[in-house]
This record gives sequence, C-alpha cells and structure tokens, in this order.
Amino acid sequence: MELRRGRRMPGEQLPARLFLLLLLLLLALACLWLPAEGRRPPRPPPCPPSCSCTRDTAFCVDSKAVPKNLPPEVISLTMVNAAFTEIREAAFAHIPSLQFLLLNSNKFSLIGDNAFAGLSHLQYLFIENNDIQALSKATFRGLKSLTHLSLANNNLQTLPRDLFKPLDILSDLDLRGNTLACDCKIKWLVEWLESTNTTVPAVFCSSPGQLEGQRVRDLALGDFQCITTDFVMHQVLPFQAVSAEPFTYASDLYVALAQPSASSCSILKWDYVERKLRDFDRIPAHSAVHCKPIVAQEQLYVVVAQLFGGSYIYRWDTAVDKFIKIQDIDSQKIRKPNDIEAFQIEGDWYFVIADSSKAGSTSLYRLNQNGFYSHQALHTWHRDTDVEYVENDGKPRLIISSSSQAPVIYQWSRAQKQFVPQGEVGEMLDVQMVKHFRAKREQFLCLSRYIGDSKVV
Repeated sequence: MELRRGRRMPGEQLPARLFLLLLLLLLALACLWLPAEGRRPPRPPPCPPSCSCTRDTAFCVDSKAVPKNLPPEVISLTMVNAAFTEIREAAFAHIPSLQFLLLNSNKFSLIGDNAFAGLSHLQYLFIENNDIQALSKATFRGLKSLTHLSLANNNLQTLPRDLFKPLDILSDLDLRGNTLACDCKIKWLVEWLESTNTTVPAVFCSSPGQLEGQRVRDLALGDFQCITTDFVMHQVLPFQAVSAEPFTYASDLYVALAQPSASSCSILKWDYVERKLRDFDRIPAHSAVHCKPIVAQEQLYVVVAQLFGGSYIYRWDTAVDKFIKIQDIDSQKIRKPNDIEAFQIEGDWYFVIADSSKAGSTSLYRLNQNGFYSHQALHTWHRDTDVEYVENDGKPRLIISSSSQAPVIYQWSRAQKQFVPQGEVGEMLDVQMVKHFRAKREQFLCLSRYIGDSKVV
C-alpha cells in the first residue's frame, strides 16, 4: 500500500538531529539540578600582595604606595607601617566609595594639596602617630561628608588659617600630642575654637616659653602680640568700584562705593546678624570717581564727584528714607575731580576736592546752615591728583599732590580762617598720592609715584 510522503509509520526512528537536541536539553537541566557545592566558587576580589581584603574592606601593611588594584566596593581602608612618606594629590581618588580611612603609625611627613580629592563620602579620617610637621590650607578640600578627623601625635607646630573651613559637618577633631607654637599664626585657631560646635579635646601650647603648657582654648586674643594681620576673604562684592569710603551713621556701619560702570554711588549697610554688607541705597552718578560721605551735625551728606555731567551733594532725608540732591558744585572750578577729603576745624566742617584739569582749581568748601559753599580756591592750574588732611601738634595741614610739581603743604591760619602755603615736600616730583601715619610720637608720610621710587619720609 502506498503511503503519503511526510508521515512516519509507527516504530520508525526519530531523525538524528532531533535526538541530539533532546540530549542537549537533558544535559542542561541536569546542570541546573546539581547541588550548590558542586559549582565553581566565585573569584575572590582583587587585592594587592601587601593587603588583606574582603568585598568592602582592605587592611594593608608595609605598602610601598597607595594600593591601586583594590575592590571597587571598598568602603574601609587601613594602612600601617607604609614604606613611603608622602601622600600626593588625589591619592585615593580611585576608591571613591571610601567612608573610613585609617593612616595611623606610618612615616608620613608630607600631605599634598587636595590629597583626599574625590572622597566625597569619607566620614572618618585618622592620621595619627606620623611625622607631619605642616599642612596646607587645601589639604582637606572636598571632604564634605567628614565628621571625625584625628591628627593626634604628629609634629604639627602650626596650622594654616581656615584649615577646617571645608569640613562643614565636622563633629570631632583631635589635635592632641602635637607641638603647637602659640604665636600669631595660631591666633585664628583660638577664635575658631570659641565659635565652633566641633568637639575638640584639650590641646596645649609647646611654645613660646611664657605660654608653654597652657590650653589653646584658654588663651586670650590679647595674649598674641601680632605685628601684622593675616587678612582672609570674608565677602565678595560682584561689581567694580573706583573708590570705597566706610562711615558710621546713627550707630550703623556703611560703605559708599563709586561705581561708574553701574552709573551710581552704591551705599551698603552692615548686617550684624548675617555679618555681611547688604544693599542700602543708590545715588545716580553716570561717571562717579569718588563718593565721599560726611556725617555732620547729625546729618548724612554724600559728595558725588564726577568726571562728566557735574558734581553734586546729596543729603539723606529721614522723612522719605532716600538721598535727595541739595546742591550742585561749581563746574567752572571743579572740572576733573580726583579725590575728596573731609575734616573738622574749630567746630566747622569742610571738604576739599582735588581737581586734575588744567583749567580747574582744587577747592575748599565749608558747611553752613543751608549746605556746603565755596570757601577757598587752592593750588590752581596744577593738575592735582590727591589731597591729604594732616593734623600735627594741633596745627591742621593739607598736602596736595600734583603731576606738575612736588607735593605742596598748606597750613591753617586761625587769623585768616584759610589755608596758607607753607612749603613743599622737597625732591619728590610726580607724586600721585600722599598718606600719613603715626608710629608712637613720630609722624610719617608715604609718597606713592607711578614713575620712580615711592618713599616714606
């Protein structure tokens, strides 16, 4: 009997290919059913020869460098008896997950800038029993999560100002066992200890002799005989200014800034709570070179000196809480103002404007009941650049600097109620500015020049 093509008769064998597929499927199922102990164990994480590692910890002894081939999940690293002395920039950046770093009992003597860069998760840092003598201001930059820091038992003699400023949430700091020299370089630490909430065990002075053994926290700021002051950035004012004049009015602190690029005289007021300067008011001034505040007879005046468009005098009006223009300054005398100086003589208030134009005149103005009015023309036709008020032995004097001759000295005449010429500061041409200062009973003048040597006389 004829059979149809494609059908298999009973008893006929399966094709070889199908049989092979079934065999492979059975082998795969058998592998899945094997007990766990029959499988190959997972490969251990990489670990340097000098270290012992688990998945998230590493303990290293006698390492010749910071280990590089550590498990990426390591959150705790301990290094002791290391065979190198310097921790360089970003030395641990390849282990960004670190939360605990212990570097005790090594021979480290130098820690570079940004040594711990990239460790934004680090919470605990211990660098004890080493030979570190100094740190840089940027040593701990970037450790925004650090809560515990120990620098105990090193050889630190000083600490750079604001060393701990990047550590926003530092709760515990240990500086014990160091040889701190309690001089002016450590004065900032005394101030910081008074204001911080960080727990700091007692640390003691090793020198100078009169302070040896005293607790740093107990030192009075008056104990530091500092000749110089280490200024640090406190606030950035994001604009340009060509003059700045601090003043006090109604028991508050202010600064007047000439800002020709902003076409104004800006008045900033000190915020005692936030401890920073804040905007208070603005006086329109398209080409201001000087904004001089004068507090006289319980009134606040601001003299606005401009290169173009004339100069003016404003007064603070408490009724409307704003500056009101009260008068113009004679533009025929004051053509190109450079500097303003204000002072009081025999109970009267004056200000003088140095004029640097060829046709102008440095002029003195006096305050009366209605405002400031011209009192005296000084030093005409000399292109004056600066004026300094000096009082010596009870005698008021003005020193006017000029680009055309040596500084001229004027002395106040009580009889004439005017300044009269007295002489020059000899052999000093092209002096751009004069400032005076006193040391004990002696008075000095600092003469600055654009060309040639500046001098102190």
